Amino acid sequence: MEEKIFNGNGRQSFIDFARGFVMIVMAWDHVSSFWNQLHHGGEGVLGQAPPFTSLVWFLERFVSHWSAPTFIFLAGTVLALSTARRLEKGVSQKDITVHIIVRGLALLLIEAVLISPAFDLPVYYFGVIACIGVCFIIFSVIRQTPSKILLFVSLFIVVNHGFLNLDWIPTATIAGRYLRVILHEPNFNSWPFVGLYPIIPWIGVMGLGWSFGEAIRTLNVPFSKIRKTILLTGVSSIALFFVVRSLNSFGNLLTRRGNTVIDWLYVSKYPPSVAFLLWGLGGMCVFMAIGLWIQEKGVRNPLSDAITDIGKTPLFFYIAHLWLFRLRLPYTDAPFYLEMWQTFIFWVVGNIVLWQLCKQYLSLKQAHPDSLLRYI
Repeated sequence: MEEKIFNGNGRQSFIDFARGFVMIVMAWDHVSSFWNQLHHGGEGVLGQAPPFTSLVWFLERFVSHWSAPTFIFLAGTVLALSTARRLEKGVSQKDITVHIIVRGLALLLIEAVLISPAFDLPVYYFGVIACIGVCFIIFSVIRQTPSKILLFVSLFIVVNHGFLNLDWIPTATIAGRYLRVILHEPNFNSWPFVGLYPIIPWIGVMGLGWSFGEAIRTLNVPFSKIRKTILLTGVSSIALFFVVRSLNSFGNLLTRRGNTVIDWLYVSKYPPSVAFLLWGLGGMCVFMAIGLWIQEKGVRNPLSDAITDIGKTPLFFYIAHLWLFRLRLPYTDAPFYLEMWQTFIFWVVGNIVLWQLCKQYLSLKQAHPDSLLRYI
């Protein structure tokens, strides 16, 4: 039987599948943070490692570590693919630059107005959406850098950011402290100028995603070849994660203190260590390989359709899931707490509702392609 050929042109449903899967997992982390008293995060903030009360509560947090790396990497991939399509349609470089800048500014506004209040945080909070927005603005300028140079610089940032020293930025002023937060030192010490997703190294992750997008755009190979390559990359990345953790030095912003499961898997997320990114991006590659198999075989069932549909509307899902699962006004405490099994049921039902909302939003967006909806 003749093998089906992968063509890099057009929308790639395997990207939507991988993105949708990790966003559903991310929703678990957020609903747990809203309603579970024993849930917490903050891994790596200013070198701190908040202890977990049990392995179960640690693992329910750990599974979400795939989310941010996948979200930001694929933001770069989709940006590269969409930029190439615009160029093919005859859109000028100037217009593309303006479009990317406007998208970046829109993300900054959305973070301040819609997302920060959902987390009970101030408008100055520099979260993942704000980080992507700033990275988009930077990429509006650097995107024409030769591909090999951009790939090298991105990889260099990801691997070596742990050596970055920001002592040259003064801490005597709010501006200096906030600049540190935005660049590489996420923390909550200078309220309301706080943040968790610094530009460095996340812009490097986006750069790797951009390079991946440029690489697959011109591919015309059997599905099995690209699927095996991506799967091998993912498995190798996960294996390298354990090598880095075993060496317990380079790549670990939080070193391993013992040999328990928690000790091995407890890595810095704020900022993301090399170990954290190896795990997160390795998992992403595995999910993309699964998505490629689904895309190749034309698999259709409610589960795969739901995951892919959610992945087609990532920003809408992100905004909607926060307010649906929060179920209360901003800056108000939870009136009660849920058990983990209750939270699980809430998460499943909520994602079914969100799937339907995503389908409706996608139809609305497609019906009005030139409206402001294109920025969400």
